[in-house]
Amino acid sequence: MNKRYQVFVSSTYADLKDERQSVIQALMEMDCIPAGMELFPATDEEQWLFIKKIIDDCDYYLLIIGGRYGSTTSEGISYTEKEFDYAVSNGLKVVALIHGEPDNIPFGKSEQDPHLRAQLDKFKQKVMTGRLVKFWEARGELPGLVALSLSKTIKTYPAVGWVRGGSVPSETLLLELNELRKQNSELQQSIQKFASAAQPVIDNIANIDSVHTIHGTYSSSYRGSSSKYAFEHTISWRNLFALIAPYLVEHPSDSSVKIKLSECLLELAGKSGTSARINDQEFKTITIQLKAYGLVQTRYTQAINGGMALFWSLTDRGERLMIESRVVREQT
Repeated sequence: MNKRYQVFVSSTYADLKDERQSVIQALMEMDCIPAGMELFPATDEEQWLFIKKIIDDCDYYLLIIGGRYGSTTSEGISYTEKEFDYAVSNGLKVVALIHGEPDNIPFGKSEQDPHLRAQLDKFKQKVMTGRLVKFWEARGELPGLVALSLSKTIKTYPAVGWVRGGSVPSETLLLELNELRKQNSELQQSIQKFASAAQPVIDNIANIDSVHTIHGTYSSSYRGSSSKYAFEHTISWRNLFALIAPYLVEHPSDSSVKIKLSECLLELAGKSGTSARINDQEFKTITIQLKAYGLVQTRYTQAINGGMALFWSLTDRGERLMIESRVVREQT
């Protein structure tokens, strides 16, 4: 689809009328849609509301600064600066073209009021802070600067843009694309299941019924005083997996798995207390061992709070072994 981007052209008007015309012509040659205030220069709050709507519809903001600060609003800033502040607050990418030789600007196009000159200098500093700007001296330089700067900005920060109605995909095509997307997702899931169903081949891996000793600590209180104690428990890999497998159905975080496993092993060790934690390196070994058996998988993804965390889940092999290990069988 051939996109066209709408660009808001902001500047003082009377002193930069010819320069604005050159910039608008350059934008049109780039197949952009220029938007400016030529027909309705901002002079009151009602027109400012209209200007904001125009800026809201634009993809980029192009600012030209010459030798004048411009007419000011009731807040004491120029309408040009007010447009700039609003565009930045909306997240529009700014292309700024500032006159590089203000001393060479004709007297009639320069700010005569010392206060407004100071305001203009402050505005320039604001514009140049945190972004690259281009400097110009003659009107003839502007089209080339616009073409180079805006093209680079569009390439680096592509915006939504506008598309002709006839270029938009039909509803039927969108439905077909969505169906293909769903089929692709199903195929990816099938591939993942097939890959997880095969147990990795590792030389001399311990038998799943072999035992392993796990160490940890827990806290216990007596008469208001809390002390930390050590515990250990020896368990087979099969039984260890059976302990935590039902909890993995809910895709818990890595830290939650460690806490649950620690509490289960503390209970099996015949101890009672709080803050049970197994040795961190031993927990890493457990994670790797269960992965090597093809029973679990971990994935680093976004958590509910917006951060990133490691989450556990069962493979198909793991789900089958969980049912086999935990199902209640008929008594014989």
